[in-house]
Amino acid sequence: MNPDLEIARKASLLPIEEVAAKLGIAAEHLEPYGRHKAKIAPEAISSPSGNPDGKLILVTAMSPPPAGGGKTTTSVGLHDALCRIGKKSLVCLREPSLGPCFGMKGGAAGGGYSQVVPMEDINLHFTGDFHAIGAAHNLLAAMIDNYIHHGNDVRLDLRRVSWRRVMDMNDRNLRSITVGLGGPANGFPRETGFDIVPASEVMAIFCLASSLADLKERFARTVVGQTRTGEPVLASEFGVHGAMAALLKEAVRPNLVQTLENNPALIHGGPFANIAHGCNSLLATKTALKLADYVVTEAGFGADLGAEKFINIKCRLGGLRPSAAVLVATLPALRFHGGAVRADLHKPAPDRVAAGLDNLKRHVENLRDHLGLPVVVAFNKFTSDTPEECALVEQAGREIGVEIVPATHWADGSAGAVDLARSVVALADGEPPPLRTLYPDDMPLWEKLRTIATRIYRADAISGDVAVERSIKRLEDQGFGHLPVCVAKTQFSFSTDPAAVGLADGHTLKVREVRLSAGAGFVVMICGDIMTMPGLPKNPSATSIDIDDDGNITGLS
Repeated sequence: MNPDLEIARKASLLPIEEVAAKLGIAAEHLEPYGRHKAKIAPEAISSPSGNPDGKLILVTAMSPPPAGGGKTTTSVGLHDALCRIGKKSLVCLREPSLGPCFGMKGGAAGGGYSQVVPMEDINLHFTGDFHAIGAAHNLLAAMIDNYIHHGNDVRLDLRRVSWRRVMDMNDRNLRSITVGLGGPANGFPRETGFDIVPASEVMAIFCLASSLADLKERFARTVVGQTRTGEPVLASEFGVHGAMAALLKEAVRPNLVQTLENNPALIHGGPFANIAHGCNSLLATKTALKLADYVVTEAGFGADLGAEKFINIKCRLGGLRPSAAVLVATLPALRFHGGAVRADLHKPAPDRVAAGLDNLKRHVENLRDHLGLPVVVAFNKFTSDTPEECALVEQAGREIGVEIVPATHWADGSAGAVDLARSVVALADGEPPPLRTLYPDDMPLWEKLRTIATRIYRADAISGDVAVERSIKRLEDQGFGHLPVCVAKTQFSFSTDPAAVGLADGHTLKVREVRLSAGAGFVVMICGDIMTMPGLPKNPSATSIDIDDDGNITGLS
């Protein structure tokens, strides 16, 4: 059995009502999903407490190796450690997607003795939020084709329908498809495709909406295509935005679970950071800030993707102001960015670690110098770490003036992250820095992208073909130039080449496609070969997952 799953199964879980009581949430404000999961009703935080909001702690990471760097595990371990030293803490995480669970990455509930539970439920279906989001997205897709079939009263150009369909599974064969075949009864043939649910604009809207009413309004202004003259066609013209919101009536309520140490955790929403904005829902984060003194939240993948979007999209649109950032580093990640192959990432290699430290240093510089956040590095320890390699990391911290705190939360739970928790409290309790975004709203879209590329990715230039340039000009002419930019690119490199590890200096950020997410409130720049519908690897995790005659799941990671 996978050790994480075995540890999770041995956990002694509290009834969810007792977990909620730690946050001052009464049982009548819970909507239980069994004994250990519940949704929080808006009434739980509707009465002003008179207390200021808690301090927001962002957990991000250096560019990860293929197996990840333990960012979720560190978020959970830090939260448990904050509770251990007597702080009222709450962790806000993203919901796992079934695609990676059955693909290459595995689940997203943490690991070792720093997990959120019930682990199997969280990784497989959970409270059904992803299914509801997929249904709302595909309802709009069905309505679009239905209107085309019945006469196309909204003058939608069939060649310019931009609203695709979604499913929460990796399936490369659905990236480009033709629908409407089989004669007049089946509609009009046209080319379209599928994206994975975490790349859906409905998911982005879900995670950036401030209320159910705001969710509905954002659906209404979502652009689904263009007329023959190039004018945007809105979802409101199909009269379905109310029904889409109705499908998400329960889903918009944050999900409450617990850690292995019975501390409360909110898990809600799950956009990917390499193809979307990579943060849990704004509703969950703001709920947590009302309920706790310290709120630990994560942003997906490396700081160049997750932290940049957290600041320039989520904080900008949601009015948030983080107090500190935790940058997760591991020796496997440092070896990877020093040139080690995947099979050798857990083998001692001081020379590879030394070479990979440049990647860590750049992320620290980006967070501290460009995004204005106080930073501490969480050195997530592995049993394969050697004293010589650890000394190299500590020396790097002294060189760039950042505290590096070893943490053993995977093996030791909260006890292994107490020093990290104390360092985070010392940072967060200082004067909170003003929110520092990379660019103003009125900067042209192309210059916003150039700013991100040159300052965060350290690219020499950005490029796009004539179609990309025309798309950007059209969006600005239509009044969308004020929106922030969401870059979709590989998570393994500062560049668009996943094999360019380390610093990847001297590269050009190449834009392949531009997509408008008017309802969410940003413009997606798809770069390099990144796909919004992932494929399965040669040996998918699904081949290791099974269930016995008693209903016990095996192989889930």
